[in-house]
Amino acid sequence: MKIVVLDGYTLNPGDLSWEHLERLGNCTVYERTSPDQVVERCHDAEIVLTNKVVLDENVINQLPKLEYIGVMATGVNVIDVAYKKKKGITVTNAAGYSSIGVAQHTLALILASINKVESHHNWARENWSKHHDFSYTLNSISELNGKTLGLIGFGQIAQEVAKIAFAFGMKILVYRRQNNVEMPEGITQVELDELLSRADVVSLHCPLTPETNQMVNAKFLSKMKPSAGLVNTARGGLVNEHALAKTLNNNEIAWAALDVLAQEPPSDECPLLSAENCLITPHIAWASKESRMRLMDIITENIRSYFLGEPQNVVS
Repeated sequence: MKIVVLDGYTLNPGDLSWEHLERLGNCTVYERTSPDQVVERCHDAEIVLTNKVVLDENVINQLPKLEYIGVMATGVNVIDVAYKKKKGITVTNAAGYSSIGVAQHTLALILASINKVESHHNWARENWSKHHDFSYTLNSISELNGKTLGLIGFGQIAQEVAKIAFAFGMKILVYRRQNNVEMPEGITQVELDELLSRADVVSLHCPLTPETNQMVNAKFLSKMKPSAGLVNTARGGLVNEHALAKTLNNNEIAWAALDVLAQEPPSDECPLLSAENCLITPHIAWASKESRMRLMDIITENIRSYFLGEPQNVVS
């Protein structure tokens, strides 16, 4: 079978091997594929793997041999899932591979923001050698011990975040739509308004759905404490970026730390790129080498299982 990987660069920028996938068929890996290249590159492929390249009804109709789409991620919004059912195409995804890495990055963003690591680093390089004191702080630094972390969503990633936050002595509040789920010891489930009013750090860990789209809006932000910070390692679309930028620039919350934006890469007009006290990383929380190795194993095993007639991780 012919296997085509449409956008392999983010999974494997050169430090991993495609060897196990190549053993499963005639495999061609493209680092990136533009929308107008998809049909040409996949026209005779039975198996197509994608991360962000869209495979909608129009594209699928032009791929007569296509029988399997492997999404090299958890979210499947790039696939016309409803239409694939009509065509009898199997679609699989990968889940759970990056929970530890994303949790680690979440805490890294919190620590960098609370300790003002970047601004102190920049000051030290430019000014410390000319200063009289052995110690100098640009602004107040707080400890996480005793602070309250509010988790919106409580899937695998949020649960890993809670474990690490506990080690720092933080109190944990959780808001999730299902309110009849038993929480682990030491974690309190509350309504959203209570979480926002009590949390020193609010961290987003929920999926992007029509209900959660831009849930972080002016009203949401107005309920947070002025001393609180916001972290988003989930989906950029959860945040109304103009509302958050305005809130930060008006010092209505203390800081924000984001690994995801609504548009990636962002346009130069993205208001958060110039917002006050806003730390941004380029969607790297998922991308530890260990996470990517797990992802490579999952997508390879998904195809192997499909060949054996026992497909796994199938998107319904």
